[in-house]
Amino acid sequence: MTFASVYPHYVTKAERKGRTKAEVDEIICWLTGYDLSGLQNQIDSKKNFEEFFAESPFYHPNSELITGVICGYRVEEIEDPLMKKIRQLDKLIDELAKGKKMEKILRG
Repeated sequence: MTFASVYPHYVTKAERKGRTKAEVDEIICWLTGYDLSGLQNQIDSKKNFEEFFAESPFYHPNSELITGVICGYRVEEIEDPLMKKIRQLDKLIDELAKGKKMEKILRG
């Protein structure tokens, strides 16, 4: 599955709840270290999730503070590193859509 195929769903989910594409981008950039042009390059090149995360400039050290349940799985208990990163990102977008403040979502 490509990151580019899921990205529009993140944006749509956020926008349906009154949030913005810019906020989605801010969350993704915070988590992965991409800048906006790097993020757009990943989308344009249709990288799969494994490549998307592997090529990220860095993965935020505070990602370990992302906890809770998403898609029926407790994020902090997921053992597969790639699936954990995907679910962490899902969780952040979910928090955005639920109206949580950006300061809380970005966890320092």
